[in-house]
Amino acid sequence: MKNLFFLFLFVTALKSYAQPETLSKSSAQQSVFLTSDLTHNGKFTWYFERFDRIKASGDELSTAEYHTNGWKKAVVPGTVLTSLVADKVYPDPYFGDVNKRSHKIIPDMADAGREFYHYWYRTDFNVPGSFTKKRIWLKLHGINYRSEVWLNGKKLGTLAGMFNSAKFDVTNIVDRKQRNVLAINVIPVDVPGQSGLKKERRNGAPGENNNGGDGLIGENVTMLMSAGWDFTFPDGIRDRNTGIWREVELFATDDVVLEHPFVMTKLSLPDTSSSAQTISVEMTNASGSKQNGFLKGVIREGNISFQKAVSLNPRETRTVTFTPQEFKQLLIKNPRLWWPVNKGNQNLYHLSLYFVQNKRISHQLSVRFGIREITSDQNTPDSSRRFLVNGYPVFVRGTNWIPEAMLRNSAKRTKAELTYTRQAGINFIRFWGGGIAESDYFFDLCDEMGFLLWNEYWMTGDTRQPTDTALYLKNIRSTIKRIRNHPSLAYHVASNESTEIPGTGELIRQLDPTRGYQEQSECCGVHDGSPYKYENPMQYFENTASARGSRVDGFNPEYGTPCLPTVESLREMMPEKDLWPVNDSVWNYLDGGGFHQITTRYRQAVDMFGKSGSIEEFAKKAQFVGALNYRAIWEVWNYNKFNWGDRFASGFLFWYHNSPVRQTGGRMYDWSLEPTAALYYSQNGLQPLHAQFDYLKNTVSVYNDYRRSFKNYSLTAEIYDLNSKKISENKKTIDIPSDGLVKDALKLTFPETISQVHFIKLTLRDSAGKPVSDSFYWRSKDQYKGAWTMTGPAVSGFEDINKLPGVNLNTTVSVQNKQILVTVTNTSEALSFFTQLKLQTTEGKIIKPAFYSDNFFNLLPGESKSVTIRMPAEDVPGNTVKLVTDGFNANIQSKLIQLN
Repeated sequence: MKNLFFLFLFVTALKSYAQPETLSKSSAQQSVFLTSDLTHNGKFTWYFERFDRIKASGDELSTAEYHTNGWKKAVVPGTVLTSLVADKVYPDPYFGDVNKRSHKIIPDMADAGREFYHYWYRTDFNVPGSFTKKRIWLKLHGINYRSEVWLNGKKLGTLAGMFNSAKFDVTNIVDRKQRNVLAINVIPVDVPGQSGLKKERRNGAPGENNNGGDGLIGENVTMLMSAGWDFTFPDGIRDRNTGIWREVELFATDDVVLEHPFVMTKLSLPDTSSSAQTISVEMTNASGSKQNGFLKGVIREGNISFQKAVSLNPRETRTVTFTPQEFKQLLIKNPRLWWPVNKGNQNLYHLSLYFVQNKRISHQLSVRFGIREITSDQNTPDSSRRFLVNGYPVFVRGTNWIPEAMLRNSAKRTKAELTYTRQAGINFIRFWGGGIAESDYFFDLCDEMGFLLWNEYWMTGDTRQPTDTALYLKNIRSTIKRIRNHPSLAYHVASNESTEIPGTGELIRQLDPTRGYQEQSECCGVHDGSPYKYENPMQYFENTASARGSRVDGFNPEYGTPCLPTVESLREMMPEKDLWPVNDSVWNYLDGGGFHQITTRYRQAVDMFGKSGSIEEFAKKAQFVGALNYRAIWEVWNYNKFNWGDRFASGFLFWYHNSPVRQTGGRMYDWSLEPTAALYYSQNGLQPLHAQFDYLKNTVSVYNDYRRSFKNYSLTAEIYDLNSKKISENKKTIDIPSDGLVKDALKLTFPETISQVHFIKLTLRDSAGKPVSDSFYWRSKDQYKGAWTMTGPAVSGFEDINKLPGVNLNTTVSVQNKQILVTVTNTSEALSFFTQLKLQTTEGKIIKPAFYSDNFFNLLPGESKSVTIRMPAEDVPGNTVKLVTDGFNANIQSKLIQLN
């Protein structure tokens, strides 16, 4: 039966996937991004060469007379190592254990020295005709780590810190008729650090002292995980991500330039019937003469306009502010509020700002904002932190975001990852402190999809603190001005498990007084995290999964488990010889040094379904383990929401759901963007209305994430034996409280004579009898013998699953509105377990990303499932694709599909 709530979530995510890629802050004619043709298919060719191989200086390199004979093509945005891999100087670091430092296949900066990754970058461009009679600017959006910038033989200036940006007035330097040459000297981090034990104990979590290498990487303002961590390569990224990692932009204005607009919205909570907007923007007179004109603003929704006269002295920069006290039209009645996932719509407003002189627009900016108020407090029974949107408490079912380890990002990848994240049902994302502040486009999509964002500022307890504190604060200033307009941004945190640089809190509050702040990730009502590795899921229900004590309570910033990728992804990850039998050395390297226990306890859990005879069988059974553990974690937290269950919990952040590199300790989807069963069972556990089974208590509860109640709903629990014979059925009519839980609505009993392996199907129907959601569970008769054992009905005793007979499935397919609509029917007399749809090219290669409304599903005899599939059209060569229907015990079949 089609699950309507799954479909709603899925279609919402797909609508976002189909929307335009970015919201430009200036008109297309007035802005050009110098993106490389290599990798990005841009319009500009970049070259690079090692600094110590070039005798010429910047003024020579940045002239048309200099020839780049022997230079290699570069990826921009990208890093030095990304370019070297693209040029085939080095093999892909993500394949097998190629990246392993001790192999010395790719030299590490700590071994080869900083100069080994110190490079000149060079490109050329012509000034667009639309820039005629305009002031012209060159903007660097991000370079790691230091740089000197030269154009047409002139030094423009320098830039330092990975998260800083800079613009240069090149009006009198560019040649408007001839080719212009840009050369950038890109210098690596000051202190590269290296993998290995630290010489001193840092402040990080217990048992994690290898993270961040020797800790010296923290003396820079950079991406700390590049020195190595247990969720990526344990010995780091060889070039420490040196390079021009964000866009290089050429744009045009008149003499007055607008920057950093900021819309502050204020609701008179608990009343939300009106909102007061305060709007500010920085204005700079770039000329040597006084400039007079009008600063005008228009909010498209409601056609709200406002303006004031502004006079700027030569070279003056000033912040101009419009307040609702001065401009009554900025008091908006009955605003369309922005809400996070499941709480309401993600309404957005569009503001345009113009500086007009003599009826001519000198410069204009456009920005989106949302009317909402996000607060955070500790007004809870256990003083744990909670988050409120528009005065309404939001139970956080969130995740930690780990960036792509080599910064090999694109708009397509960003959209795919966030589409998967939204499909899962997650409502909150934390940018962990050893990573990065993501792109404007990332934030734009979060605004549209309804995520709340927690942003940390590049310090961890596992690494030292920046030595140049002024530079650190300058990078914070640049970042906050860039991201503070986004309604999804919810919270500022200085560091991960560390402390703050003096002045950080004051600076953040000055730049953004509209959001909360705390100095580190484990204070102020947020306790320390864990578990991180594979653990017996019975311990989630028992609340014993962490040696640190109770962790399913209050607010937990890190609680998670791995899931092995699919066999198709594994084959792309390493040589066949290392796949089977499992080569522990390679598999452990691709599991952060074995941190998540993939080759030990996870493999033991997979073997509980019977020893595998091939990598195909092992990978299939591994999906059972990952699926059960992921869903169990979400459900345990569901159960304890806001004191509805056994304990008070205000929320948690899964550790972590996306893969920064190819890794055996995978997540909801692999680095290659191929989903695992963990995505779809998370989607099940995170349904806004969800019936869930407790493996420890044998009870069924119903979770509600909506801001409304539901009356006279019907809850049904059916138990089936291994032969798909219905053993029992329990039914109950329930009223579901608003944003709450029906605790232990049913208590299930299992006859002693039931088969060793059996199944539970839960169905929730509305008052008219229409199915709203369903969930399917597998269970064994094994007894749970306590924490730290591998026993219990959720983990052991599943060998009989191999006795399931083969089943035949009937698959029908149609194509509508660029979507593939699939209906799978089980025409056999036995259960079809973990039925999987695979969209492939006609040559049999998996198409990814591809967005299935559901997958790895279970079909009882006679049942049908409807699934919608979407994929980017550019990923399909030709007009034909192949759909494979597979499953643990299903006979494989395939169909060719004509897309048009």
